[in-house]
Amino acid sequence: MRFGRDRNIRGVQKDRDLVALGREIRRHRNAKKLSQEKLAELANLSSIYIGFVERAERSASLATLFKISRALGLHPSELLRDMRWSGR
Repeated sequence: MRFGRDRNIRGVQKDRDLVALGREIRRHRNAKKLSQEKLAELANLSSIYIGFVERAERSASLATLFKISRALGLHPSELLRDMRWSGR
């Protein structure tokens, strides 16, 4: 296994930083008691895409992270502050 990658159940490698970011988005979404559908509506994104980002199946652009953080009522840095970095 390459450094900085995790495998999901299908054997596809996922970047650890994207996994950490997805967990942070999900943690903040759950803390605000928002469904993926409601967050998607607030961020003007699809709920399927929100799920992909939370599961690290898609890499969100910076503009998308701004939309998500705004919808969560957070400064974008708050999504990154508590992430556990892979050390790369």
